[in-house]
Amino acid sequence: MADYTFYTNPMSRGQIARWALHEAGADYSQVLVDWKDKPAGFLAVNPMGKVPTIVHHAEGGDRVVTEAAAICLYLAEMHPEAGLLPSDGEMADYYRWTFFASGPVEQAITSRHFKCEPSPDQEMMAGWGNFERTMNALESHFENADYVCGSRFTMADVYVGSAVDWGLTFGTMPPRPAFVAYAERLQARDAYKAAKAVDNTLIGEMKK
Repeated sequence: MADYTFYTNPMSRGQIARWALHEAGADYSQVLVDWKDKPAGFLAVNPMGKVPTIVHHAEGGDRVVTEAAAICLYLAEMHPEAGLLPSDGEMADYYRWTFFASGPVEQAITSRHFKCEPSPDQEMMAGWGNFERTMNALESHFENADYVCGSRFTMADVYVGSAVDWGLTFGTMPPRPAFVAYAERLQARDAYKAAKAVDNTLIGEMKK
């Protein structure tokens, strides 16, 4: 049995977790989830029915991890040999921007897509304020840093980078030079290319 069972659909945020698995060098087997016919085994481990989900078949028993950001950080912890964890000096940026991407960035993009952005009076209650403020904050970081933690790639870049890469590809984030340059650095990584190749092949098979 592989160390991890990976529940995914190639046309989903599962692409984030697959990239994380490849960066960590993790041994995994995949279970493809059909949106209309979700396996009972999958729903048993994640009643939300959301992908990605991983089950780590650890020595002390199975551990279920859901939510793409959590999966990324968990894999970095389980595979320290991959060199994806932050140093003490990098830890603030590592956590800050990972959760900024999973919170304000995700919410800002979603609210704009659904055309339900907060009014100026509602911005104090909205965790992301507004779309422009969120994009400006993220841009300001990458105008001065090649990666989340400065000059070195860490697992935070898998999650934050996936948000930027996805946003640029589908036009949900503005193609600002700092974002484009960051995405290009990530796209050059071997693990990124390997993970995308798997998902692109699966997407091609689904469309036949």
